[in-house]
Amino acid sequence: MYIRVLGSGAGGGFPQWNCNCDNCRRLRRGEINARPRTQSSIAVSADGEDWVLFNASPDIRFQLEANPPLQPKRGVRDTGIRAIVLIDAQIDHTTGLLILRESNKPLEIYCTEPVYRDLTSGFPVLSMLDHYCKVNHHPLPINGGAFTIDGFEDFRFRSHALKSKAPPYSPHREDPHPGDNIGVIVEQLSTGRKLYYAPGLGEIEPHVFEAMQESDCLLVDGTFWTDDEMAKVGSDKKAREIGHLPQSGPGGMMEVLSRVPASTRKILIHINNTNPILDQDSPQRRQLEKAGIEVAYDTMEIVV
Repeated sequence: MYIRVLGSGAGGGFPQWNCNCDNCRRLRRGEINARPRTQSSIAVSADGEDWVLFNASPDIRFQLEANPPLQPKRGVRDTGIRAIVLIDAQIDHTTGLLILRESNKPLEIYCTEPVYRDLTSGFPVLSMLDHYCKVNHHPLPINGGAFTIDGFEDFRFRSHALKSKAPPYSPHREDPHPGDNIGVIVEQLSTGRKLYYAPGLGEIEPHVFEAMQESDCLLVDGTFWTDDEMAKVGSDKKAREIGHLPQSGPGGMMEVLSRVPASTRKILIHINNTNPILDQDSPQRRQLEKAGIEVAYDTMEIVV
């Protein structure tokens, strides 16, 4: 299984366009050992030519240019993207669909019913695309059920609901629905190898931990280091309040991952611009490295 990290940052990327936090300021000045990051998205392939795109960030055009295997150049108009799986309806995971409007065939969109409703009401991007390339919607299960994607016969996918929140624009922002956010297991049938992708995790429920235990590679929520991290930039929002489990502290992601088999590859993705782990020389980054936890970066290539 081939995995490409197209974007590894949280909403706004790194540096964020209007942010002068310690990380963003130092990156612009060249005073930090860190990589710029676009907004989170990955692509998965069995053969390195046809790909399933997970999320379509506003940075999708730049991401595709930076990852040549997703443009196999088989014709005047071509793409390696055969299908798109949406983990949620957040702006930073769906706005890129508008960039893909020039497709010469309908976009094959896989998402849950709550996500589909948000993307045809509060942020009607899917309705808008009907005036361009059109969309074929494929509903996703939220109970751990399996689904298949045409053209990817060597893959079996399973999706389950996660505890999180709908986007701020959603009519049910303060009334969470199962399926607002999902985790996906991708299994390659010919090898039995599994990837678990969950860039937004607010709580480690039993089925989430089970998925972590059974997978060979994890790409999971690495948004914040501490629960109160946003306070440093003047926000009163806590990490857990907006659906992200911090890495440090009791019950944090580091503690959770310490209970996952040592043979499992553990990678954090969806890193917020305020997170100190972006600094490759920081003590927080050294803690992760000591624990065997990696930090995703744009154009990262993973083979499972």
